[in-house]
Amino acid sequence: MDEKWIKILCGRLYTGLKSEFQESAEILIQGKYIKDVGFNLPCPENTEILDLRHLTVTPGLIDAHMHPEFFDWKDVYADTIYNSDGYRTLATYCTAERALHGGFTTIRSMGWFREAYELDVKRAINEGHLPGARLVVAPHLLGTTGSHADMTQTVRTNPILCDFMENLYPGLGNGPDFFTAAVRREKKLGADFIKIMATGGFATPYDDPDDIQLSDAEFKAIFDTAKELRISVTAHAYGPRLMKKLIGFGITGIEHGSLMDEETARLFEGTGTYLVPTFCPFQEAIYPDPENMAKKSPEFQRKLGIYQERMQRGREIIVNSKIKLGYGTDFVAAYQNYESGMEFRCMKQSGMDTFRILEAATKTNAEICEIDSFTGTIEPGKYADISGWKRNLMTDPDALRDCSFVMKEGTVYEAKSYLTEL
Repeated sequence: MDEKWIKILCGRLYTGLKSEFQESAEILIQGKYIKDVGFNLPCPENTEILDLRHLTVTPGLIDAHMHPEFFDWKDVYADTIYNSDGYRTLATYCTAERALHGGFTTIRSMGWFREAYELDVKRAINEGHLPGARLVVAPHLLGTTGSHADMTQTVRTNPILCDFMENLYPGLGNGPDFFTAAVRREKKLGADFIKIMATGGFATPYDDPDDIQLSDAEFKAIFDTAKELRISVTAHAYGPRLMKKLIGFGITGIEHGSLMDEETARLFEGTGTYLVPTFCPFQEAIYPDPENMAKKSPEFQRKLGIYQERMQRGREIIVNSKIKLGYGTDFVAAYQNYESGMEFRCMKQSGMDTFRILEAATKTNAEICEIDSFTGTIEPGKYADISGWKRNLMTDPDALRDCSFVMKEGTVYEAKSYLTEL
C-alpha cells in the first residue's frame, strides 16, 4: 500500500535546530516520516493539506521526568497498601494517552518502587495496539533501606509489615553485590536507562535532601556494571556534595539539582553532564503559594521551609548557567502527572528564555532519552512527531497547557487543553 503524503502549512515553525521561529514554513510528510521542510514545497498529487497557519508548530514535546503510575496524584502516599500492580499499569497507560493529547509525544518514566509494568505499556504502544505517547523507561528505582527509594516508610509504625513489604521492592537493597545484580536485572528486563535514588528527599520523613544514601562501593558497583552493559545512569540528587561525587563516577545526567551552587554548576558545564531540574514540585518554595503548599505532605512542607533560601539561590544559578538542561515535571503532588505543560510555566516564571525551554523539551530531551536519531527535531528523516499551539509561546506562560494539534509518527490525534485543571 502506498504511504500517505501530508503537507503541513505552519504559521510559525520551531524546528528544534535553531533558536528562532520560521514564518509560513511547510512540512512535507510521507507515511511516518518527515520528507522535507521549507517553503512552497512541491508534493505528489492527492497530498493531504493540513492548514495550521493559525498555530505555532513545534516538534512533539518530551517530558523527561514523569511518574505515570497514578490516575490521581493523591494516590501516591496510599500506593504502598492500596494499589495493585494491575492498577498502576492501567494508570501508566492512561497517563501516556493523556500526555499525547496534550502535545507530548514522548514521556520518560523514572521508575517506581513496585511493579507498574511500564515496559509492557511501552510495548503495546510501540506495536500499535494502543494510542499513547511513546515511553522511555526505567522500570524500578534503585536505592537502599530507609532511603528515598523506600516507600515502606509509609507503614514504618508497623515494623513487621514494613520489613515484609521491603522484600517486595525489587530495587531496594544494600551492598555492592545487590546493586550489581539489580543493574543486570534492569538491563535484562529491557530498561532504557538506570535510575538511582542517591539522596534523601522532601516527602520522606527521616532523611534529608543533603544526604548521600549509597556508599562509594555501592556507587562503584552500579556505575561499573552499567558501563559494561552499555546502559546510562541518572540519579535523584539535590546537594552539591553528592552531585560532584556522581559526576566523578561519570554519571550521564542528574535529576533535580535544586541546591545547586556555582562551583557545581561549572562542573556540569565543563563535563557536559545534563540536568533535568524539575522546577514544578518546588515552585511553592520559590514563589510562595499557600494553597498548593497545603496539598503536600507535612514532611514536604517542613523541608521546603528549611531549604527555601538555598533552593531560591540554586534556581537562580541553574537559570543563569550554561548547563545542558532537560525538561521534566516530576509531579507527585498538587498537579496531575500528565499536565506536562506546567513546567513551561514554572521555567518562564523563573526567568528562563522561551527558546531554551523549547530546546530542553525537544532536541535536548531527545538526546537525554537517547532517541535523537528519530525524534526531537523537525527535519527530513525524523518521525513526524509534531505539535501545534494557539497561544503565544514568547509571552504566555500557559501556552504549553493548551494544545491545538498533535501528530505522532504521521498520525493525527485529538488535541486537548489542560488549562481548566489549573
